[in-house]
Amino acid sequence: MDHPGPEPSGEAEQLGAFLRAARERLQPEAAGLPAGRRRRTRGLRREEVAALCGISPTWYTWIEQGRTQAVSVATLDALAQGLRLRAAERAYLFELARRADPRAALVSRSPVVEPEDHACASLVRQMRCPAYALDAHWDLLACNPAARRLFEPWLGEHGPAEPNLLRWVYLDPAARAWIVDWELRARRLAAEFRADTAPLRDDPRHRRFVAALCAQSEQFDAAWRSQQVLEREGGLRAFATAEGPRDYRQSTLRGGVAGAVKLIVLQPV
Repeated sequence: MDHPGPEPSGEAEQLGAFLRAARERLQPEAAGLPAGRRRRTRGLRREEVAALCGISPTWYTWIEQGRTQAVSVATLDALAQGLRLRAAERAYLFELARRADPRAALVSRSPVVEPEDHACASLVRQMRCPAYALDAHWDLLACNPAARRLFEPWLGEHGPAEPNLLRWVYLDPAARAWIVDWELRARRLAAEFRADTAPLRDDPRHRRFVAALCAQSEQFDAAWRSQQVLEREGGLRAFATAEGPRDYRQSTLRGGVAGAVKLIVLQPV
């Protein structure tokens, strides 16, 4: 099995790597193309993507190979539609290209709150169900007693001194037993983290964090290299706690500057 190369560092290379991964994930049938009997490449061929997007195969190849940074808004829009990108993936594409998405106002996002850090902590403490808040790097800002009890290995008195959600999920063996369907949830969290931290991709602290986690966890390294991008959404969550299995419905609210603060609330089912 081929081992992917290192995470691309240049903007054009990052854009190309994301497009290549999206192309390889898109199946011909999903794009309205015949599957064919002999396909030597995963997903679609470059010329097929170019045809779907209405651009020349040479121009698409240059973009995917990171040989140009002059990608217009119109071309990005065509790529997003041709590759059937979801909302989070589309936003990530435009962020990588440093272009404003003209359709951004039409893309629905999670409900927004605007608390300062101390106000957010007060809000979290007043909630009865488990609730916690994360900053832009997914470091813990605040949590209430119910969350400490639910996530005892992470937020309990014996948990890490500086709790980070992604570091706990991938590096603490207790998380694998605590989180039901750990492998699926862990992969999804990596994809959500990539989408959520796209504006930080050139931030030294962010790059050090990702590099360190890739070095410490083979699972995160593989998930990060997959270039998967997902919106951080709510839904059903299950945990195998010390008192037995518990099911919750998670809601994620955004606030702070540019929605950097994430407020996660877990309502018992």
